[in-house]
Amino acid sequence: MEINKIKSIIEAILFSAGRPVTKKELMISLEIAEEDIDNIVASMQEEYQQQVRGIEIIKIEDCYQLGTKKELHDSIYPVLDKRTKPNLSNASLETLAIIAYNPKISRAEIEAIRGVSADASVYKLLEYGLIEEGGKIDLPGKPMSYQTTSEFLRMFGYASLEELPELPRYKLDENKQIVIDDLIEQQEETQEQIEEKGKVEAPIPEREDV
Repeated sequence: MEINKIKSIIEAILFSAGRPVTKKELMISLEIAEEDIDNIVASMQEEYQQQVRGIEIIKIEDCYQLGTKKELHDSIYPVLDKRTKPNLSNASLETLAIIAYNPKISRAEIEAIRGVSADASVYKLLEYGLIEEGGKIDLPGKPMSYQTTSEFLRMFGYASLEELPELPRYKLDENKQIVIDDLIEQQEETQEQIEEKGKVEAPIPEREDV
């Protein structure tokens, strides 16, 4: 099948579906290999970018979805989107971040990290479809685990959880608490280094060891 014909079919499928379409669905419809799907969609994404189009194809795990570009949201929203947007509190965002970085985590583990009850935040995130139940954990009482959904990836613009920013690495004490004194000391050392560098008016020539 001609490549432009395949592109037009993919575009039509994504436009009509109005949801993430799996690679498998595209493979069945077009009867071509997964590698070909990925290469053709990548070519379409580049074309949309070069042509300064108002739409783009985003990748969400093993799915593709046609959507409007994020930078055009302010122009589109007043005309079309009258839906209630998720209004997440700081507590809900903290809970969401914990679940994103710790897939298959239980509610008790979330509360142990935050130090407060997570019931309200978990219910709200479930209601918005940003998290889902991930099955029971093999622990006493068989607690339910939670994980983020494809809606979370779509909303925050990630193709997969592997694209999440790397968390800073802090030293922990015997109680698994962040060692604040060490952080302060590191900051002070860094500041001293900056101030010391500021005193140097000219580069010092290198010397050979004698």
